[in-house]
Amino acid sequence: MQQLDQRTRWALGVVFVVALAIAVGVILSRGPEASTSHATGHGAATVEPVEGSEFSRVRLSSRAVERLDVQTVPVRAAASAGRLPRTLIPYASVLYDVSGTAFAYTNPEPLVYVRAPITIESITGDVAVLRAGPPVGTEVVNVGAAELFGAEFGVDH
Repeated sequence: MQQLDQRTRWALGVVFVVALAIAVGVILSRGPEASTSHATGHGAATVEPVEGSEFSRVRLSSRAVERLDVQTVPVRAAASAGRLPRTLIPYASVLYDVSGTAFAYTNPEPLVYVRAPITIESITGDVAVLRAGPPVGTEVVNVGAAELFGAEFGVDH
């Protein structure tokens, strides 16, 4: 009985090492362009560079938008006594990249989402007051932004 257990453990070890080698090979074969242009989820999302910009355009299928329940709201302005109007977005729209830079996904056309850098002045409850960002009226994603980030940077792979 003891020999069978050793053989089983040895076989499982071999399977594990082979699976690990295959996984590493797949990761290394993706190459440097994998993060700038790829398709995800059987065509559910495509990522294309925005010409003349460091940003990418994430294009989702209508089914992906529905499945992810992506929702948007317009950037709005609020009057402030003795100050310039303030630009507001939902705090749920705010994401940060690995360097800590804040951004929000805009929705410039149906099924298309593009990161826009933002500078936050303050956060009060569920509202972010912006010092800089997309103009008033621009649609920003307030539900599904993290999934768009994952699609853009290939986190789903």
